[in-house]
Amino acid sequence: MTNPIDALIAEKGVLLADGATGTNLFAMGLQAGEAPELLNETAPDTITSLHQNFVDAGADIILTNSFGGTRHRLKLHKAQDRVHELNKRAAEIAKAVADKAGRKVIVAGSVGPTGDLLVPLGTMTYEDAVDAFAEQIEGLKAGGAEVAWIETMSAPDEIRAAAEAAIRVGLPYTYTGSFDTAGRTMMGLLPKDIHAVADGLEQAPVGVGANCGVGASDILASLLDMTEAKPEATVIVKGNCGIPEFRGSEIHYSGTPELMADYVRLAIDAGAKIVGGCCGTSFQHLAAMRQALDTHHKSGRPTVDSIVERIGPLRNKQATANVAETSEGRRERRRSRG
Repeated sequence: MTNPIDALIAEKGVLLADGATGTNLFAMGLQAGEAPELLNETAPDTITSLHQNFVDAGADIILTNSFGGTRHRLKLHKAQDRVHELNKRAAEIAKAVADKAGRKVIVAGSVGPTGDLLVPLGTMTYEDAVDAFAEQIEGLKAGGAEVAWIETMSAPDEIRAAAEAAIRVGLPYTYTGSFDTAGRTMMGLLPKDIHAVADGLEQAPVGVGANCGVGASDILASLLDMTEAKPEATVIVKGNCGIPEFRGSEIHYSGTPELMADYVRLAIDAGAKIVGGCCGTSFQHLAAMRQALDTHHKSGRPTVDSIVERIGPLRNKQATANVAETSEGRRERRRSRG
């Protein structure tokens, strides 16, 4: 399997991934409750514009509009029999934009969680998960995706199933967890343990890291743990644009372009090799992030305290503050609450 990420990192040092898909599509007319993936067929010009705006802002990696592209998620919109065509179209639209960029832009096939729990917590078997992810990734590959970009994951087994699917299909893959629960993923994975999730698989990931979660300070704290655990790894950080705030019925994100530019500088200093934005990150934010990346010279490794001083307070407990707590201890605490 060719690895476009390593090749571009060798050329550029640090890569800029794109910003938010959902937030920007809502601003471009997507209605609440609609499946973004259906826009690949009903409004392809909108998706083209999304990608083009990110490329114009300086993105080195653009993610296909396919986050909810498994049969499990598409079933909610009665489109579970259209997995291959919707994912193929998502990749084709992104590739058409990348091909005319005049520079190398990597098309990464976005693969989000199924929304179902694996046994024993749920009814989905590991084999079913691998099959569902493989079906999606086959469509993405057919449309021209160069990398399977597994993102916003909580369960290590689901990450591993998606990774195994990418290997089966023949695409290099990355994966990122969402560390939104006291510095861990919702299913208890610590940032420092993200590297080991794919241990023993036939192909190793070409990048691992974190995306989404809470705010920029929290994801940078997770980044410190990930790069300390394995300094030589290609670590990805794709943080939300500040903190989500409800204004009436709408969600707004507090991050300014200046804040996101400083987040990029801190991410580079903390050892990230791929930096991007998640929820709330607009084209204007990404342009400021591109400028920060291009003008920043790597400096001393930040501390959590220096991150908080520059970006703002943590919204979650740090992972290191409760590392010693065992799963047995958590079960005991839940029993005592009952």
